[in-house]
Amino acid sequence: MASATTPAPVRVRFCPSPTGNPHVGLVRTALFNWAFARHHGGTLVFRIEDTDAARDSEESYEQLLDSLRWLGFDWDEGPEIGGPHAPYRQSQRMDIYADVARKLLESGHAYRCYCTAEELDARREAARKEGRPSGYDGLCRELTPEQIAAHEAEGRTSIVRFRMPDEPITFTDLVRGELTFQPENVPDFGIVRANGAPLYTLVNPVDDALMEITHVLRGEDLLSSTPRQIALYRALAEIGVGSGRTPEFGHLPYVMGEGNKKLSKRDPESSLNLYRERGFLPAGLLNYLSLLGWSLAEDRDIFSMDEMVAAFEITSVNANPARFDLKKCEAINATHLREMPVADFIAACEPWLRAPYAPWRPEAFDRAEFDALAPLAQTRLTVLSDITANVDFLFLDEPVEDEASWKKAMKPGAEALLATAREKLASADWNAEALKAAVLAAGEEHGLKLGKAQAPVRVAVTGRTVGLPLFESLEVLGRERTLARVDTALKRLTV
Repeated sequence: MASATTPAPVRVRFCPSPTGNPHVGLVRTALFNWAFARHHGGTLVFRIEDTDAARDSEESYEQLLDSLRWLGFDWDEGPEIGGPHAPYRQSQRMDIYADVARKLLESGHAYRCYCTAEELDARREAARKEGRPSGYDGLCRELTPEQIAAHEAEGRTSIVRFRMPDEPITFTDLVRGELTFQPENVPDFGIVRANGAPLYTLVNPVDDALMEITHVLRGEDLLSSTPRQIALYRALAEIGVGSGRTPEFGHLPYVMGEGNKKLSKRDPESSLNLYRERGFLPAGLLNYLSLLGWSLAEDRDIFSMDEMVAAFEITSVNANPARFDLKKCEAINATHLREMPVADFIAACEPWLRAPYAPWRPEAFDRAEFDALAPLAQTRLTVLSDITANVDFLFLDEPVEDEASWKKAMKPGAEALLATAREKLASADWNAEALKAAVLAAGEEHGLKLGKAQAPVRVAVTGRTVGLPLFESLEVLGRERTLARVDTALKRLTV
């Protein structure tokens, strides 16, 4: 093991709570920790903070693991893998926390606080009115044995508080530089509830110490808790818990949503499930999330995770808030889609070609027809789920009925144009080039350029004004089905 004065192999941790659906801010934190560990040839410890029985659930735990696997993250210690510091679920480490709390009490680093919630609220309110810091005022810090006995006799319950040092705490944040917190702004804090349950403020640093974590990379919202944790790490070292090394900290910038507000779990665009259900590629989503505070180069937004790992340094992260831009996220994903090998793209589309996404009968799906148009679809999709609407005309008995598209394309004169196009299509060789020439000729007879001439044909055949290249689509759809759909549209126009 490295000493407290020599560099230690990088060990970082990702420690989410299994509460609800994973969100993109959580994924960004996981990504930066993963990339940092891989860049330095270090260890990524994945542990589960599930001490809050009221909020944590086994379903969320399983969903979290499934989401990380989908994103392609791997970890070196943690659930499903194990490791030298197992178990990696805090709910299975309660005896460890109880023993550490006992040692902190015995050593004087912690004490029992008998203040009631009402008393605390009253004193905080008085402090605020007087312009003083409203944190805990240390009333129970130096209770005598007689005072403790009196509180016990009254039947008062107690929490365990950590005794903060009476001097400033300074540390160098890997993202923000040197920071100093004055003691009046970092009061003593609770580490064990009255019922004996350990709090996050205890279990997180204890696990870091025991698991020999060297770097803590986490969100800016946790910055205010850092001086408390540093003091606790030092106390743990004094009582012989862990390696004696205080981790280095790097606090990642906020991710902002609409209206200059921090992106929250309640914002629809924050849900990881949204991106998975829409068919974002993990590589595309992670590429975009990496840009929320970091960049590979000023003039380059598109890169692979291997390239990120090769270049990533936490000191290169920008401390300024990062704005989440869904349009840019989609554009980056679209680029990753276009760069896939066609065979991989076809395989990735598979879930959206079946129920519940596909609106056609399963037996109507034709693999050869899909494969023929897949390369064209690949150049146009933003997300994989777009594939369904792009190819449904091939497998539905009739094209979708989109009233807005119909009104836009079937303007006065559309009937005559469509009739001429039908005649020329019927006699054309059935390949994209000949079909284009047929519609172009029909348009010329009616004084229309190709763009205007092909619109009624596209809507008649596919139901929509936009889609895959029309003439390649007609070639795959075939002569019989194409002409039948044009005939149906002509009947509708004459009613």
